[in-house]
Amino acid sequence: MHGLGNDFAIINNIDGDVSLSTDEIRKLSDRHFGIGFDQLLLVESASSKDVDFRYVIFNADGSEVSQCGNGARCLALYIQKKNLSYKNPLSVETNSGIMALTVNSDDSVRVEMGKPNFLPSKIPLNTNEESLEYMIEDFKVGSLSIGNPHAILVLDDITDIESTALTIQSSSHFPESVNVGFMKVLSKDEIQLRVVERGAGETLACGSGACAAVIYGIRLGLLNSKVNVRLNGGNAMVEYDGEKVYLSGPGEFVYEGSINLRSAPS
Repeated sequence: MHGLGNDFAIINNIDGDVSLSTDEIRKLSDRHFGIGFDQLLLVESASSKDVDFRYVIFNADGSEVSQCGNGARCLALYIQKKNLSYKNPLSVETNSGIMALTVNSDDSVRVEMGKPNFLPSKIPLNTNEESLEYMIEDFKVGSLSIGNPHAILVLDDITDIESTALTIQSSSHFPESVNVGFMKVLSKDEIQLRVVERGAGETLACGSGACAAVIYGIRLGLLNSKVNVRLNGGNAMVEYDGEKVYLSGPGEFVYEGSINLRSAPS
């Protein structure tokens, strides 16, 4: 599946019989020798009766992460298509908290992404005091967590970003690395955004990155509370009421299949 070009392999692991090593995930994510994906998503049984499912996310490099907004939209559509639940909205638990997923009549999905965290220790960001902006390796960035760490730069030109992203991601300021967003403000209601994700590289879309960028732009006074985000893979809508942030957009099925891990390349 993909959400605006951010692509995923989704596995039904409700029975808990799928266990993949870091090396196996890396092999599967390879676009030439494996399946190819930005992230691997697992649908699992919830640990609480108050929640419908558990949502587990791995990057292409095999590292586990706590949040993926584009993936959450695809997850909701997958659960619906596979008749795993008829509830709408759905509640799913992640390592960063509970998410509410609502499938709309046009098959777009609205995701309640929760509350952003600005405390440096929660991002995590190695600095003594919370600030609206930080100087990281001579770059001015905003930083916050949407279940995963983000650094955002506001620029007039977002064409040449790779070296800047790598410099920020490898900085000692971010002990768990960071997703780096490059935002160009088009109006108070629209931005253009590119995101280089830790463990995956630049993706065609990043849902949590879109949320982080809009929140930062609102805090700077550059944006309104509802913003259209133009990503390389398409458009998403982000709403932030000063407390919770919501992400809306499409999810698409590409194909279904099976793979024998024992025959995967070594």
